[in-house]
Amino acid sequence: MSRVEDGEGDDWTRPGVGSDPAEDPEVAEKPVEETLTRAIDEGRRRISRKTWPLLATGVLGGIDVGTGVLALLFVEHETQSVVLAGLAFSIGFIALTLARSELFTEDFLVPVTTVIARQARFRMLVRLWVGTLVANLVGGWLFTYLIIKGFPQFADTAIKAGHHYVQLGLGVTAFSLAVLGGTVITLMTWMQHTTESPGLRLVPAVTGGFLLAGAQLNHAVVNSLLMFAALHTGRAPFGYVEWAQTAGLAAAGNIVGGVLLVTLLRVFQSPHTVQRERDRPAVGVAVGDDRRHDPAARSDRPTSEPGI
Repeated sequence: MSRVEDGEGDDWTRPGVGSDPAEDPEVAEKPVEETLTRAIDEGRRRISRKTWPLLATGVLGGIDVGTGVLALLFVEHETQSVVLAGLAFSIGFIALTLARSELFTEDFLVPVTTVIARQARFRMLVRLWVGTLVANLVGGWLFTYLIIKGFPQFADTAIKAGHHYVQLGLGVTAFSLAVLGGTVITLMTWMQHTTESPGLRLVPAVTGGFLLAGAQLNHAVVNSLLMFAALHTGRAPFGYVEWAQTAGLAAAGNIVGGVLLVTLLRVFQSPHTVQRERDRPAVGVAVGDDRRHDPAARSDRPTSEPGI
């Protein structure tokens, strides 16, 4: 530690060059630590939901994004501009943010960080991913059906928008766009967790939604809803098999981009914060070959994984 004299002649210490933030809080990146802690706590809440609330939240997520698809189809039908349509699509992500619903791809940063911090088990993460994705698709399928039945004039626009993702194929181009899509939405999630202000959280919602739809990135839920809209017209030049292949590749790429390129690197920004959480694993999380139990827990306090 170095010694520095202030204006009144008193000595005080400053951290030395290369000080460890785990040992000296003065050199810690407080915003990063606070965001990680906020994400871990939010992940505990999401991952511990009972089955029906989890599915309901996922269905609502598909419906909320469906409002963005409605805006996209409307604007593209009227203007023939993909860029303006992409900007309009951000309405769906604004709805996601303010209505507190969730997308499958929003569950990369938050619950994955929670599992890494040993505040939840990996099987609970898989349950969250599968349940949310299926529910997103069910809600989105229903909402896009209503869109096409209510606005049959959008049929040609929907076919064009949905067919775009099939035309990408199943190669490097489609996978690269999927990795970018996962990166963008997970970065959006990170930025939203840097603040507790609802107003400021809208900024990444708008920018993330615009990039996903305006740049036509490959996003498992967004491309599924656009393809569903095309399929509902009865004139789509592809079927549900092509949809499943396209969405499956998109989901894999989204996970690579969201987990590897954003979540893990954010964890490495402040490893001591995560380690502090790992040193105190949650009740029910495996420690070696055993699950930790709280002998002082009340009988009415849950100590097992969520169920129905």
